[in-house]
Amino acid sequence: MSEDSRAAWRERRRRWAVTAGSMVLALLAGAVLMIVSDEAVASQFAYLFTAPQLPLGAAWAKVANAYAALFVGAVGSPNALASTAWQAGPLIVAGLGVGVTFRAGLFNIGAQGQAVWGAIGAAYVGFTWHLPPVVHLLVAVAVGLVLGAVWGALAGFLKAKTGAHEVILTIMMNFIATSILAWLLITPAFQRPGRTDPIAPIVDATAQFPALFRNFHVGFFVALAAAALVWWLMDRSTIGFTMRAVGANPHAAGTAGMSVDNTTIVAMAISGLLAGLAGVLFALGPAAGGSATPLSAGLVGTVGFDALTVALLGRSRPVGTILAGLLFGGLHAGGLAMQSAAGTPLTLSTVLQALIVLFVAAPAIVSALMPKVKAPKQPALVGGEAA
Repeated sequence: MSEDSRAAWRERRRRWAVTAGSMVLALLAGAVLMIVSDEAVASQFAYLFTAPQLPLGAAWAKVANAYAALFVGAVGSPNALASTAWQAGPLIVAGLGVGVTFRAGLFNIGAQGQAVWGAIGAAYVGFTWHLPPVVHLLVAVAVGLVLGAVWGALAGFLKAKTGAHEVILTIMMNFIATSILAWLLITPAFQRPGRTDPIAPIVDATAQFPALFRNFHVGFFVALAAAALVWWLMDRSTIGFTMRAVGANPHAAGTAGMSVDNTTIVAMAISGLLAGLAGVLFALGPAAGGSATPLSAGLVGTVGFDALTVALLGRSRPVGTILAGLLFGGLHAGGLAMQSAAGTPLTLSTVLQALIVLFVAAPAIVSALMPKVKAPKQPALVGGEAA
C-alpha cells in the first residue's frame, strides 16, 4: 500500500470515528435532555448528596427505558423493521439527490419542492389513468421522476443563466411547489369526489408498489438500486467526473473545456429526479393499512429538509447515505414507540438527528470532548472529493 493510500485510509477512519463519536455524544445529550425535562426525575436530584441512589436510579431508569423503546421500535420486530425501511427509503433517495449537488459544488435546498412534484405526478397518474398492472406503476413512477427533474433543472437553469444563488432559488421554489399542491387539492381534477377537504382519491392498486410485508414494499429496493446507480454515475461515468471536477474547482474545469453552466443544470436535474423519487415512494408506497396514502398537503412530510441531514451525515456518498437514511428512518420509527412506551416526547428523535449532524459538521467539538477521536484534517462536507 502506497503512502497516499495509507493517508487516505487514515482520513477515512477519522471520519468514521467522528461519525461514531457524534452518535455517542448525541445520545448522551439526549439523555441529559430527558432527565432535566422530566419533573419527577429532576426532583430526585434534591437528594443527590444524601441518597444518591434515588436520582441516579431514576435517571438511569428513564434513559434506559426510553432508549430501549427506541431500539425496539426501530429494529425489535419484523413490524419495526418494516416501518424503519418505509421511513428510510424516501430519505435515502432524497439524500442521494442532495449529495449529488454537494459533490457538484451546489447546495440544493429544494429537495422538498422536488419531492412534492414527484408525489403530485405519481399520484395523479395513479388515480386518474387506469392502466394495466406493471405498466401503470412504471408510468406513474416515470411521470413523478420527470416532474421532479424538471423542477430541479429549472433552478439549475436560473442559476446558470442569471447567476441567481441556488439556495435562494430552491428555498423559494419549495414555497411555490407546496402552494401549487395546496391549490391543486381543491380543484376538481385532484379533489376526491364527495369530499370538500383537500385530499385526493386513493391511488389504484395497479399503480402501487407491491407490498412484501405490511408497509414494507419494493420501493425500498428501488432506493438501494438508485444508490448503486448514483455510485456508478458519480465515480465511473464521464458525467460524474465532470460534476466532481466542477464541484472541486469550477474555474479550472471551465479552462479545461467543461461547461460549468450545463453541468449545473444536469446536476440539479439529477438531484431533482432523485428527490422526486422520494415523493413517488410516498405517493405509491402502501402504508400500514395496506393501501397507498392519498395525496395531501402533508404527504411527503419534511423529507426534503431531512435529506440535507442524511446527505451531510452520509458525507454525500451512496453507502454513507444508505446508512444515514436507515439511522434516521429508525429514529423516526422508534420515536413513536419511545413516546408511547416511555412517555418521551416524539420531538426528541428530531433533536437526536440534529445533534448528530451538529457534531459531524463540527468535528473539533467531538475531538475536544473525546480526545481519542482525532478530527479529519479537511472535514469538508460539500463539494469536491473531500465531501
